[in-house]
Amino acid sequence: SFLGYQTKVLRNLKLTKRKPDLDLEDIFFTPESLSLEEVTVSAEASTVENRVDKIVYHADKDATNAGGDAADVLRKVPLLSVDLDGNVSLRGSTNLRILINGKPSSIFATSVADALKTIPSEQIKSVEVITTPSAKYDGEGSGGIINIITKKKSVEGFTGSVNSSIGTRNNSLSLNLAAAKGRFGLNTNGSGFYFLPNDGTWNYNRFDTLDDGRIRHLQQSGTNTASRQGFHGSVGAFYDINAYNSINSSFRINGFNFPREGTIDALLDDPARQIVENSLRQSEDDMLIYGFDWTNDFTKKFADQPERELVFAVQLSGNINNRSGSLLQTGNFPYLAIDERYDNDGTNLETTFQLDYTHPFSKKVKLEIGAKSVLRDLESQYRFDTLSAEQTYALDQSRSDVFNYNQNVYAGYASFNLKLGDNYGLVAGARYERTDIRGAFNSELPAFQNDYDNLLPSIILSRTFKNYSTLKLSYNQRIQRPSLFYINPFTQQSDRNNLQEGNPQLQPEVTHQLELGYNTFVKGIVLSGALYFRHTDDIIESIQTLIEGEPVAVTTFQNVGYNNSIGFNFFTSFTIKEIWTLRGNFNVSTYATRSRLEELNLTNDGIVYNGFFNSSLKLKHGIQADGFIMVNSPRRTLQGTNPSFSMYSIGIRKELFQKKGSIGIRMVTPFHRTKSFNSELRGDGFYQQSLFSIPFRSYGVSFSYRFGKLDFKAQQRKSKIKNDDLKQGADQQGGSQF
Repeated sequence: SFLGYQTKVLRNLKLTKRKPDLDLEDIFFTPESLSLEEVTVSAEASTVENRVDKIVYHADKDATNAGGDAADVLRKVPLLSVDLDGNVSLRGSTNLRILINGKPSSIFATSVADALKTIPSEQIKSVEVITTPSAKYDGEGSGGIINIITKKKSVEGFTGSVNSSIGTRNNSLSLNLAAAKGRFGLNTNGSGFYFLPNDGTWNYNRFDTLDDGRIRHLQQSGTNTASRQGFHGSVGAFYDINAYNSINSSFRINGFNFPREGTIDALLDDPARQIVENSLRQSEDDMLIYGFDWTNDFTKKFADQPERELVFAVQLSGNINNRSGSLLQTGNFPYLAIDERYDNDGTNLETTFQLDYTHPFSKKVKLEIGAKSVLRDLESQYRFDTLSAEQTYALDQSRSDVFNYNQNVYAGYASFNLKLGDNYGLVAGARYERTDIRGAFNSELPAFQNDYDNLLPSIILSRTFKNYSTLKLSYNQRIQRPSLFYINPFTQQSDRNNLQEGNPQLQPEVTHQLELGYNTFVKGIVLSGALYFRHTDDIIESIQTLIEGEPVAVTTFQNVGYNNSIGFNFFTSFTIKEIWTLRGNFNVSTYATRSRLEELNLTNDGIVYNGFFNSSLKLKHGIQADGFIMVNSPRRTLQGTNPSFSMYSIGIRKELFQKKGSIGIRMVTPFHRTKSFNSELRGDGFYQQSLFSIPFRSYGVSFSYRFGKLDFKAQQRKSKIKNDDLKQGADQQGGSQF
């Protein structure tokens, strides 16, 4: 009747939730004499939502995101900090877990920074930040959890969109399709991107203090050219068998290629040997990363209790990281001549089984229990081939090997969710995790094993007030296992005076975190603040040491000691006259690390901070203008500081074709062509300083168009599997540029 038809009644029909199908064939309606005009009710969603358990950033509402990648999007998310290379930290901590649509991805196991570059910004719908995960989440990710939601849709009907971007830095093209009929739905997307080659410059100085007080000086300078191209694709389907049983399956694949080549001039003044070495180093390096995730969920609900639920999920995830390169070096001494090739092929296969059960005892008491196992099989095969006197490349056995690493995690959890009266809430639980590790080499190097148990409590107490204000006090304990990026024993030897390698003997970090947070709304203004204290044992950091008697520095990862951090975070968002929205976020914390290494008696204390400001202005005729600026302080380590990072961008977007399409312009640092980054390290007997500069200014044009017809939007489906249990890899000290 609402649409202007006479009411019609069909009798003698029987439908049940277990048998919901009945074919009624064609049904004819008689129009009323009065026709009603169409009524449209719409509202604009906020760019940032501050919920009790998470903060949600709606990336698709921000015009400045066009033409970038996932790292560009995360830079605008409250509480997060992203440096030049795409390394992510949450309130100063890099111990976090990144999910895609609620699912883990092995693509992040090797390097978060590299993986984020494979996800175009046009594919991201929103980003969720969870600072205090309950016992239901995996024990790792002590800093918190980041969940990237992509633009896949479950709808009744058919819809699609095309997004493209052309610019001086990034070029991309993506296609999204979704269809649903009844209780079956299918969605897919595919995209590709290409970053134009850019040149950077590099300057490096290291001063080694010898036993007699004299200084050995290593100086390097040169240029580097790098480009990047990749792809991303996924397909998902769901089927509701009936009102109580449903299945959900999704498959994702992505990858990218990162070729680099550079030329470095080196000068080593060594008074101990009374020589001065001059060398010219030409290197090529090609990194190829690709992976997949295949997830299947079965969900069973119960007729007597709608919130009662049983979920069984299985996921198979794989990641391949192949790196190859060559080194040609000449110098003023014969021993400086090097001509070699290297390969490092790494694979990571994960199999996950997960069972979750939710049982509501009443409207105020709910129990969540579950069990999970994650079986990881990692392999790193590395080899060096050196040009022989016969002008052929021969295998160097002393630097070639195969490393096999198995890590199995078995977990169980229980969590109670209680409503205490009308204004109080309590979530309390604990998670037990058992970790079994086995490592072995194909060579005569000794095998090793490491087993440990962790009981991880979690408690969240909240109090709600009027005007949607919430006060929350929480405590949790979490761990951070090192991923392949940290344990891979392959030694990067493109620079014989600076070697880099992983450490398979690393122990997990253990973190205790206490947080007091308050969220409120005052006349439409969102205000959110939090005080937190974090204590981390066996903290994992990169450590550089000198080889005794040699002009060679080795960088690896170690459990250096413990860190105490006290911090404060503040976020606000408000809209003026319904057309101008302003958002700001600021985070400041202490860094206080103490070494427990016998050979490295160091401490480092300081302040780290990061913040951003965003302005969004809606003009007439479907025009939106956005501006963004961010700044990160230098990132501290036990031995020094890594580069600070700041940037700003401007974007303008115009809606077209009755809001089905849009065209936009994006500018990044238009008044600064290049950016320079400085690092400093101090250790036992050395001081090191490096400076590199890269082109940063960029311009881009984006276009998007949506097509198809929707009857209504159906429920978004996410996998129940969330592998939040590895310390993600991150490029160290900005060195990935060279």
